[in-house]
Amino acid sequence: MAAGTEFSPYGMLESGFNRDNMSTGEDIMSQNTDHLKQMVIRKPPRHVSGVRHSMSTATLQPPHSPDFGFGIVAVTDGKSDFLPMIRSGSCAEKGPKQYMEDEHICIDDLLEYLDGIEGFPSPGAFYGVFDGHGGTDAATYVRKNILKFIIEDSQFPVCLEKAIQNAYVKADHAFADNASLDISSGTTVLTALVFGRMMVVANAGDCRAVLGKRGRAIELSKDHKPNSPSERLRIEQLGGAIYDGYLNGQLSVARALGDWHMKGPKGSACPLSAEPELQQIQLTEDDEFLIIGCDGLWDVMSSQCAVTITRKELMVHNDPERCSRELVREALKRNTCDNLTVIVICFSPDPPPRIEIPQTRVRRSISVEGLNFLKGVLDSNS
Repeated sequence: MAAGTEFSPYGMLESGFNRDNMSTGEDIMSQNTDHLKQMVIRKPPRHVSGVRHSMSTATLQPPHSPDFGFGIVAVTDGKSDFLPMIRSGSCAEKGPKQYMEDEHICIDDLLEYLDGIEGFPSPGAFYGVFDGHGGTDAATYVRKNILKFIIEDSQFPVCLEKAIQNAYVKADHAFADNASLDISSGTTVLTALVFGRMMVVANAGDCRAVLGKRGRAIELSKDHKPNSPSERLRIEQLGGAIYDGYLNGQLSVARALGDWHMKGPKGSACPLSAEPELQQIQLTEDDEFLIIGCDGLWDVMSSQCAVTITRKELMVHNDPERCSRELVREALKRNTCDNLTVIVICFSPDPPPRIEIPQTRVRRSISVEGLNFLKGVLDSNS
């Protein structure tokens, strides 16, 4: 999967959790922590929904150009009270491959799923895409167990990033200890945990998470390909080698769970890493949806193109499941060579508002959002 070229304003957190790289800054992180500490978490009554939301305060005017679906948007300041309303849809297809090795998980309401377990605010949700290789054992095992390892970690919920990082490594080690499974199989893993207004994306491998922010594609994960500069440096420092884009001539990703025929003793540093990179953001009304998918999608589609297609579809029918099916169909039309798994997660009950190029007496200019939208339309039609 070719790494995307879209610019992301968010910093990437490595295993050391270098918060200096976060574009939101330590002050926002501190506010997040204070916000969590003030939450009163208790099991909700059965007849009361565990998901709360605040409606968008956007004011829409009639569309100027129906062909492109633009419209004028004026958004008032109400982000401090915003809570996402979570809904999702997914689609998985074998594609041109002989076997389906992908797995995925979609949980829109963790309070209900976990029967009101202590430690989760409302809303809470969890999603994951697991792109298996060498068989399905690793992908299936991680799908069934990764959430349990997160919740049971001693760092949960005080430090979500550390709990998730620990869970990936623990799942990898537990898989190696399971004598009934083929531990030479492997899987890439990308998960997204929504925790109140916060969302934490963790990635080990070449799946990708892309945020749709008022028509703009924001990549919340980095493709872990052996040839990427940071992964190549890490691999070579640990004694690994890259041949024709493959780690040690065997694997097309630099991070994965499983593949224990390529790893040393548990706990030792290894060119093939199970440690994820993490990204934490605070959701606002501008954050419309998240797309997570395996490399079968991103091999043939840019991040901006996927966001443009999804946003356009949501404006028509407001159904995330139909959006995920459309992305899969488009990838098949573009002759993807891999399995396909796509999840679309929406953060509002409403369809995205229309975007219009502002009109002036002297000259006509285009907003950043409008420019990104046009780029995506051109990309999707190419």
